[in-house]
Amino acid sequence: MDRGRFGVPAGVRDWAVAVGVAGLLVGTGLSGENSTANSDLLGCALLAGGGLALAAGRRAPLVVLAVTGLCAVGYQAAGFDVLAVSYLVAVYGAVRAGHRGLTVAVSLALLVALHLTALVFQGEPVREAFGRGGGVLELAWLIAAFAAGEAVRQAERRAEEAERTREETARRRADEERLRIARELHDSLTHQISVIKVQAEVAVHVARRRGEQVPEAMLAIQEAGREASRELRATLEALRDDDTTPPRGLDDVPELVRKSRTLGLDATLTIDGRQHDVPAAVDRTVYRIVQEALTNVARHADATTAAVRIDCLPDSLAIRIDDDGRATPAAAPLPGLGLLGMRERVTALGGRLCAEPRDGGGFTVQAELPVERTS
Repeated sequence: MDRGRFGVPAGVRDWAVAVGVAGLLVGTGLSGENSTANSDLLGCALLAGGGLALAAGRRAPLVVLAVTGLCAVGYQAAGFDVLAVSYLVAVYGAVRAGHRGLTVAVSLALLVALHLTALVFQGEPVREAFGRGGGVLELAWLIAAFAAGEAVRQAERRAEEAERTREETARRRADEERLRIARELHDSLTHQISVIKVQAEVAVHVARRRGEQVPEAMLAIQEAGREASRELRATLEALRDDDTTPPRGLDDVPELVRKSRTLGLDATLTIDGRQHDVPAAVDRTVYRIVQEALTNVARHADATTAAVRIDCLPDSLAIRIDDDGRATPAAAPLPGLGLLGMRERVTALGGRLCAEPRDGGGFTVQAELPVERTS
């Protein structure tokens, strides 16, 4: 709910203004000299109705503009010569909402209607009726209400533009920083890791060709070099993955599962339900969750199988990844950066994530992402 500076809900503020204006109009009307006993009830009802209509000004500004204008004509016809305060407030609200042209047209029509009302219902001479109805004071109040609404509208638009500019600037700086880190990692680490990896593989190849026993340390260096290369490529890929490049999503999950089999992991994929167009953020998060879960299984779970299941529900996507690793509730692994990153992604989209060992052994990652569909 929209709240103001002091935490008061917008609806409460609207009703407070409406009741205050209604009370002001009724009090002013009853204290005037032009009210008559026969028209007091109708006039007071129109005065109060015009003020209370302002409570709906935030939701339907043009309707409130018309209602307050009709009420102003009605209570003037009933003999209440009261400044149309409720209409002035409605003008402010309509202009603030951006309905400038229509507000001007309705206001001109109201001025003509007030002139005719003074002429027909109050029996005033034509010159006096038109002179009073188009008095300088009424026009000044009308112009002031219009100017106030336009000033607030412009200020709010500038504030929204400034906020949008700040968000775009922050996003651009984050992208630039991410790409800078990627370049530095590539320049500083890729070459050295590649040299270590190549030298270790050459040493292992030469030793085996000569029929010599390959030292365990050399095999460990070779495997560490391969693993470091894979991790570095994955890190650079994640750093360079921004909104300017086509993001990976649900359609890329089958290829991701196939690649995981090259790491010695027997991974299966099941997608149930009809796939619909989903927001880009949800689409990307599905891929990242599966990617991170399979990476953790391959590196840390000491598992041989993994099952990925994605259920496409009408209003959400449910993801579940199970492995047959060594994790148990009694020896649950400490959450690493991967799990924390998954949780942050899911929470940012309003979803839920559960990552924990199963009673029978193995680890399960479950996520549910809400999907807002557009018609």
